[in-house]
Amino acid sequence: MTLPAKAFQRWLQGIAPDASTADVCRISGIKRTTLAQQLVRGKVSVSTVVSISRAYNVNPLSALATFEAYQDLAGPQVPPTRCELVSQVSTPDLLRAVLARPAMEQAGASGTASPPLSAAPHATSVKNWVDAIDDGEVRHRVSAATGVAPQNYSAQLTANRLSPELALATALAAGVGPAGGLVATGLITEEEAGWPPGARQTALDSLSDGDLTALAGDRLQALGKVLRRQEQDQAQTEKIWENLG
Repeated sequence: MTLPAKAFQRWLQGIAPDASTADVCRISGIKRTTLAQQLVRGKVSVSTVVSISRAYNVNPLSALATFEAYQDLAGPQVPPTRCELVSQVSTPDLLRAVLARPAMEQAGASGTASPPLSAAPHATSVKNWVDAIDDGEVRHRVSAATGVAPQNYSAQLTANRLSPELALATALAAGVGPAGGLVATGLITEEEAGWPPGARQTALDSLSDGDLTALAGDRLQALGKVLRRQEQDQAQTEKIWENLG
């Protein structure tokens, strides 16, 4: 979703009243032609607002909340659930956690600090996030609320992406904090969303050995399906080229 250019200009006037367009672009790293084209079309991208917010030391979440389409982001943020936090732990980090637990116990070093987690988002962060909060009906509720066809929604998840408006709609449909999806898509950071420092690690550490191993197994199974599909597509492509001579 894009934001109305007039609303954007009012917001920009509020945070940088004396800055020219050239100043804003230089500070935020946005190309002047890009911003100019968006203003001419009357539609400014959400990522533009996020970039400018950061450049002027404004929390992107607070900035987006000033626009009507994102007013649900206003006010105190709802903390992420444990499932959401764990969904933002990458599969390699999950596997390392599985391998570390028995090793630490055998070494008599239980409680030793785990290796730092890789930053969110990761390769399957969007789909994992939706799966973590889905009660089986979330996709249908999002489709009904936004008018986006279920197959189009699923296509975005398969590509590990979700537009900001769909990420927000998904969070609202699932009854979780509205910022979670924006973190999963990489639009904003954990810090900007108000997640406590080390929250993902704490959530990961709170899983029992059985739950952690089962989750890692599910992730590996999903990865296996993706890899097999890629291998089949590659084989089919090679066959087509062979037939073409």
